[in-house]
Amino acid sequence: MSITIAASGLWVHDQDVAVDFWTNKVGFEIRADWTIPEMGNFRWVTVGPKDQPDFEISLLAVPGPPMVSAEQSELITTAMASGFHGGIFLVTDDVYAEYDRLAAAGVEMVEKPEQRPYGIDCGFRDPSGNQFRLMQPLPQ
Repeated sequence: MSITIAASGLWVHDQDVAVDFWTNKVGFEIRADWTIPEMGNFRWVTVGPKDQPDFEISLLAVPGPPMVSAEQSELITTAMASGFHGGIFLVTDDVYAEYDRLAAAGVEMVEKPEQRPYGIDCGFRDPSGNQFRLMQPLPQ
């Protein structure tokens, strides 16, 4: 018996904008997109890398009352705007090419590729302000 990771949640301001960003700019595919009327029309939408079917990102609308208080909702929104979320790390075999592709697609690149002890990496933000790292590992 073992535990694996299937998905990671990501707060977003607008799920439609987030879906467009992840599919049309980053190049991921939609994995699930359904609404639960019994939960106040809660929308569950996920995206993931085309070549990695066992992992997906849940694009979660920032909740409000009654799920969380208005104050908590505002805290989430403020943290997102500051680029607080940085828990999703992406890997590629050519960080320079992906940097150029993402920048040309209109993705907000916050850091150019830079050599580090573990590889070459760069940073970008999504339309909700979340920050991500894109890394090309160095050969061992």
